[in-house]
Amino acid sequence: MRVTIVNLFYPPDLAPSAHLTASLADHRAALGDEVTVVCGKGSYLGGSERREGAARDRGHVVRGPKVIRLWTPALGKANTARRLGDYLSFLIGAVARLLFLRQQDVVIALTSPPYILGAAVAHRLVHPRTRVVLWSHDVYPDAAEAFGTIRPGGLLSRALRTTKRWLLRRVDHVVAVDPAMLSRVLSGYAHDGKPEGSVIPTWEPYALFPEGDRPERWAAYAEPDLAGRFIVLHLGNLGFGHRTDTIAEAAAALADEDVTFLFVGGGERFPELAEEAARRHVENVRFRGYVPKEQTPAVLAGADCALISLDDRSIGIMSPCKMNGSLAMGVPMLYAGPTGTNVDHAITEYACGFSLRQGDVAGLVDAIRRLRSHPDLAAALSKNARRAFEETYSDRSALPRFDSLLEELTSSEPRPLAG
Repeated sequence: MRVTIVNLFYPPDLAPSAHLTASLADHRAALGDEVTVVCGKGSYLGGSERREGAARDRGHVVRGPKVIRLWTPALGKANTARRLGDYLSFLIGAVARLLFLRQQDVVIALTSPPYILGAAVAHRLVHPRTRVVLWSHDVYPDAAEAFGTIRPGGLLSRALRTTKRWLLRRVDHVVAVDPAMLSRVLSGYAHDGKPEGSVIPTWEPYALFPEGDRPERWAAYAEPDLAGRFIVLHLGNLGFGHRTDTIAEAAAALADEDVTFLFVGGGERFPELAEEAARRHVENVRFRGYVPKEQTPAVLAGADCALISLDDRSIGIMSPCKMNGSLAMGVPMLYAGPTGTNVDHAITEYACGFSLRQGDVAGLVDAIRRLRSHPDLAAALSKNARRAFEETYSDRSALPRFDSLLEELTSSEPRPLAG
Protein backbone atom coordinates (compact mmCIF):
# COMPACT_ATOMS: atom_id res chain seq x y z
CA MET A 1 0.00 0.00 0.00
CA ARG A 2 1.25 3.50 -0.80
CA VAL A 3 0.40 5.87 2.06
CA THR A 4 1.18 9.56 2.44
CA ILE A 5 0.73 11.49 5.68
CA VAL A 6 0.68 15.30 5.61
CA ASN A 7 1.40 17.33 8.76
CA LEU A 8 3.43 20.49 9.36
CA PHE A 9 5.35 18.97 12.28
CA TYR A 10 7.52 15.87 12.44
CA PRO A 11 10.29 14.64 14.80
CA PRO A 12 12.61 15.81 16.14
CA ASP A 13 10.00 18.55 16.64
CA LEU A 14 8.30 18.31 20.04
CA ALA A 15 4.71 18.96 18.84
CA PRO A 16 2.42 16.08 19.89
CA SER A 17 1.10 15.73 16.33
CA ALA A 18 4.68 15.26 15.12
CA HIS A 19 5.16 12.17 17.27
CA LEU A 20 1.76 10.74 16.46
CA THR A 21 2.50 11.16 12.76
CA ALA A 22 5.84 9.42 13.15
CA SER A 23 4.29 6.61 15.18
CA LEU A 24 1.73 5.86 12.49
CA ALA A 25 4.24 6.28 9.67
CA ASP A 26 6.82 3.99 11.28
CA HIS A 27 4.16 1.40 12.06
CA ARG A 28 2.80 1.26 8.53
CA ALA A 29 6.30 1.17 7.04
CA ALA A 30 7.16 -1.75 9.34
CA LEU A 31 4.14 -3.58 7.92
CA GLY A 32 5.57 -3.18 4.42
CA ASP A 33 3.74 -0.08 3.17
CA GLU A 34 5.50 2.50 1.02
CA VAL A 35 5.06 5.47 3.34
CA THR A 36 5.74 9.11 2.53
CA VAL A 37 5.56 11.92 5.09
CA VAL A 38 5.20 15.51 3.87
CA CYS A 39 6.12 17.95 6.64
CA GLY A 40 7.82 21.28 7.24
CA LYS A 41 11.42 22.13 8.07
CA GLY A 42 10.47 24.54 10.82
CA SER A 43 9.64 23.67 14.41
CA TYR A 44 6.65 24.11 16.71
CA LEU A 45 8.46 26.83 18.66
CA GLY A 46 10.07 28.51 15.64
CA GLY A 47 13.49 27.99 14.09
CA SER A 48 14.72 25.17 11.91
CA GLU A 49 15.03 21.48 12.76
CA ARG A 50 16.97 20.84 9.58
CA ARG A 51 20.13 19.26 10.97
CA GLU A 52 18.44 16.80 13.34
CA GLY A 53 15.64 16.17 10.89
CA ALA A 54 18.00 15.34 8.08
CA ALA A 55 19.69 12.69 10.21
CA ARG A 56 16.37 11.05 11.00
CA ASP A 57 15.25 11.23 7.38
CA ARG A 58 18.41 9.53 6.11
CA GLY A 59 17.64 6.64 8.43
CA HIS A 60 14.06 6.48 7.21
CA VAL A 61 15.08 6.18 3.56
CA VAL A 62 16.49 2.76 4.42
CA ARG A 63 14.31 1.57 7.29
CA GLY A 64 11.03 3.38 7.12
CA PRO A 65 9.08 6.30 5.70
CA LYS A 66 10.41 8.66 3.11
CA VAL A 67 10.30 12.11 4.69
CA ILE A 68 9.85 15.17 2.48
CA ARG A 69 10.56 18.36 4.41
CA LEU A 70 9.21 21.50 2.76
CA TRP A 71 10.60 24.96 3.39
CA THR A 72 8.69 27.25 5.73
CA PRO A 73 9.90 30.52 7.26
CA ALA A 74 9.94 28.78 10.68
CA LEU A 75 8.38 31.75 12.47
CA GLY A 76 6.82 29.73 15.29
CA LYS A 77 3.60 30.35 17.26
CA ALA A 78 4.35 33.62 19.05
CA ASN A 79 1.46 35.42 17.36
CA THR A 80 -1.19 34.97 14.66
CA ALA A 81 0.89 36.60 11.91
CA ARG A 82 3.79 34.22 12.53
CA ARG A 83 1.49 31.21 12.54
CA LEU A 84 -0.11 32.28 9.26
CA GLY A 85 3.29 32.73 7.64
CA ASP A 86 4.27 29.16 8.43
CA TYR A 87 0.81 27.78 7.67
CA LEU A 88 0.40 29.39 4.26
CA SER A 89 3.90 28.58 3.04
CA PHE A 90 3.50 24.95 4.05
CA LEU A 91 0.02 24.71 2.55
CA ILE A 92 1.21 26.04 -0.81
CA GLY A 93 4.25 23.76 -0.83
CA ALA A 94 2.26 20.69 0.20
CA VAL A 95 -0.40 21.23 -2.47
CA ALA A 96 2.31 21.53 -5.11
CA ARG A 97 4.11 18.41 -3.87
CA LEU A 98 0.94 16.30 -3.64
CA LEU A 99 -0.19 17.35 -7.11
CA PHE A 100 2.95 15.84 -8.62
CA LEU A 101 3.33 12.86 -6.28
CA ARG A 102 2.66 9.53 -7.98
CA GLN A 103 -0.70 7.99 -7.20
CA GLN A 104 -1.16 7.02 -3.57
CA ASP A 105 -3.60 4.48 -2.21
CA VAL A 106 -4.34 6.63 0.85
CA VAL A 107 -3.49 10.19 1.82
CA ILE A 108 -3.95 11.06 5.50
CA ALA A 109 -4.11 14.76 6.31
CA LEU A 110 -3.89 16.08 9.86
CA THR A 111 -5.06 19.55 10.90
CA SER A 112 -1.68 21.25 11.35
CA PRO A 113 -2.02 23.65 9.72
CA PRO A 114 -5.78 24.14 9.30
CA TYR A 115 -6.93 23.28 5.77
CA ILE A 116 -3.87 21.19 4.92
CA LEU A 117 -6.58 18.73 3.90
CA GLY A 118 -6.54 20.75 0.67
CA ALA A 119 -3.24 19.11 -0.29
CA ALA A 120 -4.77 15.63 0.06
CA VAL A 121 -7.82 16.65 -1.96
CA ALA A 122 -5.57 18.12 -4.65
CA HIS A 123 -3.91 14.74 -5.02
CA ARG A 124 -7.29 13.05 -5.28
CA LEU A 125 -8.44 15.43 -8.00
CA VAL A 126 -5.52 14.17 -10.08
CA HIS A 127 -5.88 10.54 -8.91
CA PRO A 128 -9.61 9.88 -8.26
CA ARG A 129 -9.02 6.35 -6.92
CA THR A 130 -6.95 7.64 -3.98
CA ARG A 131 -8.69 7.47 -0.61
CA VAL A 132 -8.48 10.56 1.59
CA VAL A 133 -8.62 10.45 5.39
CA LEU A 134 -8.94 13.55 7.56
CA TRP A 135 -7.22 12.90 10.91
CA SER A 136 -8.78 15.69 12.95
CA HIS A 137 -6.89 16.93 16.02
CA ASP A 138 -8.71 20.27 16.14
CA VAL A 139 -11.48 21.99 14.22
CA TYR A 140 -11.27 25.20 12.20
CA PRO A 141 -12.77 27.72 11.71
CA ASP A 142 -14.68 26.71 14.86
CA ALA A 143 -11.65 27.36 17.10
CA ALA A 144 -11.03 30.78 15.60
CA GLU A 145 -14.69 31.70 16.09
CA ALA A 146 -14.90 30.36 19.65
CA PHE A 147 -11.89 32.35 20.84
CA GLY A 148 -12.56 35.60 19.02
CA THR A 149 -10.04 35.47 16.19
CA ILE A 150 -12.79 35.79 13.58
CA ARG A 151 -16.43 36.81 13.91
CA PRO A 152 -18.97 33.95 13.75
CA GLY A 153 -21.22 34.43 10.76
CA GLY A 154 -18.95 37.06 9.24
CA LEU A 155 -17.70 37.04 5.67
CA LEU A 156 -14.44 35.28 6.51
CA SER A 157 -16.24 32.72 8.67
CA ARG A 158 -18.71 31.90 5.90
CA ALA A 159 -15.92 31.59 3.34
CA LEU A 160 -13.89 29.26 5.56
CA ARG A 161 -16.91 27.10 6.37
CA THR A 162 -17.86 26.83 2.70
CA THR A 163 -14.30 25.78 1.87
CA LYS A 164 -14.32 23.20 4.66
CA ARG A 165 -17.61 21.70 3.42
CA TRP A 166 -16.25 21.53 -0.13
CA LEU A 167 -13.17 19.69 1.10
CA LEU A 168 -15.15 17.27 3.29
CA ARG A 169 -17.24 16.21 0.30
CA ARG A 170 -14.02 14.83 -1.19
CA VAL A 171 -12.97 12.90 1.93
CA ASP A 172 -13.58 9.18 2.41
CA HIS A 173 -13.32 9.02 6.19
CA VAL A 174 -12.85 11.30 9.21
CA VAL A 175 -10.84 10.11 12.20
CA ALA A 176 -11.38 12.25 15.30
CA VAL A 177 -9.68 11.93 18.64
CA ASP A 178 -12.87 12.00 20.73
CA PRO A 179 -16.63 11.70 20.14
CA ALA A 180 -17.31 15.41 20.71
CA MET A 181 -14.89 16.35 17.95
CA LEU A 182 -16.27 13.78 15.54
CA SER A 183 -19.78 15.06 16.16
CA ARG A 184 -18.72 18.66 15.55
CA VAL A 185 -16.94 17.86 12.28
CA LEU A 186 -19.69 15.68 10.84
CA SER A 187 -22.62 17.82 11.99
CA GLY A 188 -21.00 21.01 10.78
CA TYR A 189 -19.41 19.96 7.51
CA ALA A 190 -20.58 16.54 6.26
CA HIS A 191 -23.27 16.26 3.58
CA ASP A 192 -25.99 13.58 3.35
CA GLY A 193 -24.19 11.40 5.91
CA LYS A 194 -20.89 11.48 4.04
CA PRO A 195 -18.09 11.11 4.85
CA GLU A 196 -18.38 8.61 7.64
CA GLY A 197 -16.18 8.88 10.70
CA SER A 198 -14.72 7.06 13.65
CA VAL A 199 -12.95 7.85 16.91
CA ILE A 200 -9.37 6.74 17.47
CA PRO A 201 -7.89 8.26 20.65
CA THR A 202 -4.39 9.70 20.63
CA TRP A 203 -1.72 7.59 22.26
CA GLU A 204 1.77 7.29 23.69
CA PRO A 205 4.26 4.61 22.59
CA TYR A 206 4.28 1.61 24.92
CA ALA A 207 8.05 1.34 24.44
CA LEU A 208 8.52 4.75 26.09
CA PHE A 209 6.48 3.63 29.11
CA PRO A 210 7.11 -0.10 29.58
CA GLU A 211 5.19 -1.91 32.29
CA GLY A 212 6.87 -1.84 35.68
CA ASP A 213 9.51 0.67 34.61
CA ARG A 214 9.96 3.72 36.84
CA PRO A 215 12.58 6.07 35.39
CA GLU A 216 14.79 8.24 37.55
CA ARG A 217 13.02 11.48 38.43
CA TRP A 218 13.75 14.59 36.42
CA ALA A 219 16.75 16.44 37.86
CA ALA A 220 14.75 19.64 38.42
CA TYR A 221 12.84 17.98 41.27
CA ALA A 222 15.97 18.24 43.38
CA GLU A 223 15.99 22.04 43.09
CA PRO A 224 15.11 23.94 46.30
CA ASP A 225 11.73 25.23 45.11
CA LEU A 226 10.52 21.71 44.23
CA ALA A 227 12.32 19.35 46.62
CA GLY A 228 10.01 17.70 49.15
CA ARG A 229 6.86 19.27 47.72
CA PHE A 230 3.60 17.62 46.62
CA ILE A 231 3.76 18.25 42.85
CA VAL A 232 0.68 19.09 40.78
CA LEU A 233 2.11 18.86 37.26
CA HIS A 234 0.88 20.49 34.07
CA LEU A 235 3.04 19.14 31.23
CA GLY A 236 2.92 20.63 27.74
CA ASN A 237 1.13 23.50 26.09
CA LEU A 238 -1.05 25.91 28.07
CA GLY A 239 -2.67 27.62 25.10
CA PHE A 240 -5.68 29.69 24.16
CA GLY A 241 -8.04 26.72 24.63
CA HIS A 242 -7.16 26.37 28.32
CA ARG A 243 -8.06 28.40 31.40
CA THR A 244 -5.93 29.59 34.29
CA ASP A 245 -8.30 31.31 36.74
CA THR A 246 -9.41 28.17 38.57
CA ILE A 247 -5.77 27.05 38.81
CA ALA A 248 -4.64 30.40 40.22
CA GLU A 249 -7.37 30.42 42.86
CA ALA A 250 -6.62 26.83 43.90
CA ALA A 251 -2.91 27.63 44.16
CA ALA A 252 -3.72 30.62 46.36
CA ALA A 253 -5.91 28.46 48.60
CA LEU A 254 -3.04 25.99 49.04
CA ALA A 255 -0.31 28.60 49.41
CA ASP A 256 0.42 27.67 53.04
CA GLU A 257 0.63 23.93 52.37
CA ASP A 258 3.46 21.88 50.87
CA VAL A 259 1.86 21.86 47.40
CA THR A 260 3.50 23.22 44.24
CA PHE A 261 1.82 23.69 40.88
CA LEU A 262 4.54 22.95 38.32
CA PHE A 263 4.08 23.97 34.69
CA VAL A 264 6.55 22.41 32.27
CA GLY A 265 6.13 23.63 28.70
CA GLY A 266 4.82 26.91 27.32
CA GLY A 267 1.94 28.53 25.48
CA GLU A 268 -0.12 31.69 25.30
CA ARG A 269 -1.49 31.28 28.84
CA PHE A 270 1.91 30.91 30.55
CA PRO A 271 2.45 34.69 30.94
CA GLU A 272 -1.18 35.14 31.98
CA LEU A 273 -0.85 32.58 34.78
CA ALA A 274 2.52 33.99 35.88
CA GLU A 275 1.04 37.49 36.10
CA GLU A 276 -1.97 36.23 38.06
CA ALA A 277 0.26 34.34 40.50
CA ALA A 278 2.40 37.44 40.99
CA ARG A 279 -0.68 39.62 41.52
CA ARG A 280 -1.90 37.27 44.22
CA HIS A 281 1.62 36.99 45.71
CA VAL A 282 1.36 33.22 45.27
CA GLU A 283 4.74 31.51 45.47
CA ASN A 284 3.70 27.89 44.93
CA VAL A 285 3.41 28.14 41.13
CA ARG A 286 6.59 27.29 39.22
CA PHE A 287 7.45 27.30 35.52
CA ARG A 288 9.96 25.38 33.44
CA GLY A 289 10.39 25.28 29.66
CA TYR A 290 9.56 22.51 27.21
CA VAL A 291 11.51 19.26 27.52
CA PRO A 292 12.37 16.76 24.76
CA LYS A 293 9.89 13.94 24.25
CA GLU A 294 12.24 11.30 25.66
CA GLN A 295 12.44 13.20 28.98
CA THR A 296 8.70 13.21 29.63
CA PRO A 297 8.69 9.91 31.58
CA ALA A 298 11.27 11.37 34.00
CA VAL A 299 9.21 14.54 34.41
CA LEU A 300 6.05 12.53 35.05
CA ALA A 301 7.89 10.22 37.47
CA GLY A 302 8.18 13.08 39.96
CA ALA A 303 4.55 14.19 39.79
CA ASP A 304 1.99 13.33 42.46
CA CYS A 305 -0.90 14.18 40.15
CA ALA A 306 -1.37 15.60 36.65
CA LEU A 307 -3.43 18.70 35.91
CA ILE A 308 -5.39 19.54 32.76
CA SER A 309 -7.51 22.69 32.48
CA LEU A 310 -9.75 23.19 29.45
CA ASP A 311 -11.98 26.10 28.50
CA ASP A 312 -15.65 25.16 28.12
CA ARG A 313 -15.55 26.58 24.59
CA SER A 314 -12.96 23.97 23.60
CA ILE A 315 -15.26 20.97 23.65
CA GLY A 316 -15.23 19.29 20.26
CA ILE A 317 -12.59 21.75 19.06
CA MET A 318 -9.47 20.41 20.74
CA SER A 319 -8.61 17.29 22.71
CA PRO A 320 -5.64 17.39 25.11
CA CYS A 321 -3.24 14.55 24.37
CA LYS A 322 -1.05 15.50 27.34
CA MET A 323 -3.30 13.14 29.28
CA ASN A 324 -1.80 10.04 27.67
CA GLY A 325 1.67 10.27 29.18
CA SER A 326 0.18 10.75 32.63
CA LEU A 327 -1.95 7.65 32.21
CA ALA A 328 1.08 5.71 30.98
CA MET A 329 3.06 6.64 34.10
CA GLY A 330 0.08 5.93 36.36
CA VAL A 331 -0.24 9.52 37.54
CA PRO A 332 -3.70 10.37 38.95
CA MET A 333 -5.56 12.96 36.87
CA LEU A 334 -7.02 16.31 37.92
CA TYR A 335 -9.23 17.77 35.21
CA ALA A 336 -11.09 21.09 35.21
CA GLY A 337 -13.20 21.51 32.10
CA PRO A 338 -16.37 20.53 30.27
CA THR A 339 -17.87 17.05 30.32
CA GLY A 340 -17.76 14.95 27.16
CA THR A 341 -14.06 15.48 26.38
CA ASN A 342 -11.45 12.74 26.05
CA VAL A 343 -10.09 13.54 29.52
CA ASP A 344 -13.51 13.48 31.14
CA HIS A 345 -14.27 10.20 29.38
CA ALA A 346 -11.03 8.56 30.54
CA ILE A 347 -11.56 9.61 34.14
CA THR A 348 -15.20 8.52 34.11
CA GLU A 349 -14.55 5.22 32.31
CA TYR A 350 -11.46 4.16 34.26
CA ALA A 351 -11.83 5.97 37.64
CA CYS A 352 -8.31 7.33 37.34
CA GLY A 353 -8.78 10.83 38.76
CA PHE A 354 -11.15 13.71 39.41
CA SER A 355 -13.27 15.35 36.71
CA LEU A 356 -14.29 18.85 37.81
CA ARG A 357 -15.86 21.88 36.17
CA GLN A 358 -14.21 25.24 35.64
CA GLY A 359 -14.77 27.49 38.65
CA ASP A 360 -14.93 24.60 41.11
CA VAL A 361 -11.96 25.82 43.13
CA ALA A 362 -13.14 24.06 46.30
CA GLY A 363 -13.41 20.76 44.41
CA LEU A 364 -9.91 21.09 42.98
CA VAL A 365 -8.41 21.99 46.35
CA ASP A 366 -10.23 19.10 48.03
CA ALA A 367 -9.04 16.63 45.37
CA ILE A 368 -5.41 17.68 45.89
CA ARG A 369 -5.71 17.41 49.65
CA ARG A 370 -7.29 13.96 49.37
CA LEU A 371 -4.51 12.69 47.11
CA ARG A 372 -1.88 14.11 49.43
CA SER A 373 -3.35 12.66 52.62
CA HIS A 374 -4.71 9.32 51.33
CA PRO A 375 -1.94 7.29 49.69
CA ASP A 376 -4.26 4.30 49.22
CA LEU A 377 -6.59 6.44 47.10
CA ALA A 378 -3.67 7.75 45.06
CA ALA A 379 -2.40 4.21 44.52
CA ALA A 380 -5.81 2.99 43.32
CA LEU A 381 -6.15 5.88 40.87
CA SER A 382 -2.61 5.26 39.67
CA LYS A 383 -3.36 1.62 38.95
CA ASN A 384 -6.49 2.57 37.03
CA ALA A 385 -4.61 5.19 35.03
CA ARG A 386 -2.10 2.62 33.86
CA ARG A 387 -4.92 0.27 32.90
CA ALA A 388 -6.50 3.05 30.81
CA PHE A 389 -3.21 3.50 28.99
CA GLU A 390 -2.77 -0.17 28.24
CA GLU A 391 -6.35 -0.74 27.11
CA THR A 392 -7.06 2.45 25.17
CA TYR A 393 -4.36 5.13 25.04
CA SER A 394 -1.21 3.29 23.91
CA ASP A 395 0.04 2.61 20.40
CA ARG A 396 -0.62 -1.09 21.00
CA SER A 397 -4.36 -0.41 21.18
CA ALA A 398 -4.70 2.54 18.78
CA LEU A 399 -2.57 1.54 15.79
CA PRO A 400 -4.50 -1.67 15.05
CA ARG A 401 -7.62 0.48 14.71
CA PHE A 402 -5.88 2.51 12.03
CA ASP A 403 -4.84 -0.75 10.34
CA SER A 404 -8.44 -1.93 10.21
CA LEU A 405 -9.61 1.40 8.82
CA LEU A 406 -6.99 1.48 6.05
CA GLU A 407 -7.68 -2.14 5.12
CA GLU A 408 -11.40 -1.43 4.90
CA LEU A 409 -10.91 1.71 2.80
CA THR A 410 -8.57 0.13 0.29
CA SER A 411 -10.59 -3.07 -0.07
CA SER A 412 -13.71 -1.19 -1.19
CA GLU A 413 -14.46 1.03 -4.16
CA PRO A 414 -13.42 4.64 -3.61
CA ARG A 415 -16.14 7.13 -2.87
CA PRO A 416 -17.09 9.02 -6.06
CA LEU A 417 -15.90 12.61 -6.21
CA ALA A 418 -18.66 15.05 -5.39
CA GLY A 419 -19.56 17.72 -7.87
